[in-house]
Amino acid sequence: MPPRDESLWRLIARGRGLPGRFLHAAERSVALGELAAGSSLGCPLAELAGRSVLVATDSQLTAALAMIELDGIVRRLVLCPPDLAAEHIPHIIETAEIDTVVCDCGKADLAVPAHLRRVLCNPEIASAQPRRDPHGPTEWVLMTSGTTGVPKLVVHSLASLVGAIRPNGDTPTERAVWSTFYDIRRYGGLQIFFRAVLGGGSLVLSSARETTADFLARAGGCGVTLISGTPSHWRRALMSPAAGRIAPRYVRLSGEIADQAILDDLRAFYRDAGVAHAFATTEAGVGFAVNDNLAGFPAELIERPGEAVEMKIEDGSLQIRSDRTASRYLGPGGPLRDADGFVDTGDMLDRRGERYFFMGRRGGIINVGGLKVHPEEVEAVLNRHPAVRMSLVKPRKNPFTGAVVVAEVVLRNLPGDAPGAALQSDIIAACRRGLPPHKVPAAIRFVGSLDVGTAGKLARRNA
Repeated sequence: MPPRDESLWRLIARGRGLPGRFLHAAERSVALGELAAGSSLGCPLAELAGRSVLVATDSQLTAALAMIELDGIVRRLVLCPPDLAAEHIPHIIETAEIDTVVCDCGKADLAVPAHLRRVLCNPEIASAQPRRDPHGPTEWVLMTSGTTGVPKLVVHSLASLVGAIRPNGDTPTERAVWSTFYDIRRYGGLQIFFRAVLGGGSLVLSSARETTADFLARAGGCGVTLISGTPSHWRRALMSPAAGRIAPRYVRLSGEIADQAILDDLRAFYRDAGVAHAFATTEAGVGFAVNDNLAGFPAELIERPGEAVEMKIEDGSLQIRSDRTASRYLGPGGPLRDADGFVDTGDMLDRRGERYFFMGRRGGIINVGGLKVHPEEVEAVLNRHPAVRMSLVKPRKNPFTGAVVVAEVVLRNLPGDAPGAALQSDIIAACRRGLPPHKVPAAIRFVGSLDVGTAGKLARRNA
């Protein structure tokens, strides 16, 4: 973990050198070495010292450059995700005491109060002699995802954000080329950004304007060696004809429950790659990574006092205490930690033998006649069927039980699989063998695709 007065730029420059390292975006690539004698910002860095800055850019590339330049200079750095609704911006500005907005040409028309200073960030590095005199530790503020209202503002330090990253990176003998389906302005993507720039590697950024096939082709062309995404990202990737355009050595999953089906599929398709799934949340930080190719995680990880990450389970919910957790919410949001310093993740667990399995979110339970159903548990069983690529389970109103479970299913299109009544019956029969009666879908509908939100997670809506 870096000292509190360390900045991101100093860590990068002091690491394994700048030559040969790039940020690859869909529109262009930028050599990190250009920042040694240049700047992406439209004003001298010294003019931004001590300010509270909202980074609201259209491009991930300009956001990445701004983060590298501004950390250690500004007082507060607020990352605006691409899907932030315009009506929430005034609340964000007021709560975070924003006095400066950093934007790029794609966000030049962003509606913000006239008294705020605007600074343009460009993907082209202009020659300059930027003074990087540290002003002090910068507060990093991230926004929660998956909420329908105003997002919560979660306060981290650089130290808490990079606490899970090994100082020497993931590849000690060669340059790593990282990539991620995530947007780096969300916690999951930001972790990969840090792993790339602090580990001595390059990073291939995704683009919301690219298809999955185009992104995979571009990542493969850049020689990607390590790549991450949610299970939903990966299921979409494996359905793409471009899935074979990448040949990674390391595949990482996070953000959703990694069931056994997707782990097996990735191992079978990318035979030379190690496959791992990690648990992290914006508030709790990175908890752990599992590298044994099995869903869930070993029970021995729970309640180990003195470990860097301490975990316990209360009322079925995973709770985490570590120096990687956020410090607080900015503005409304209530206490982030309990009196003992634990963050309640809201992720529910079930122990089976010597392993814990994630069941789903506390707030996502379907109530079927007073019996609880976690949609993700049913999806894990559906996804095990050889004809199923991915699924979405949701409630449907019922006059007798209040709700019943129904499912939408995307098929693998295996030879001989016709999406008809016989296949529906076979899938439901498999669910009956693996689930109690109240959890078995009352109906299955075959669909060509499922909606995935900007955070890479299945879009869950009630039927």
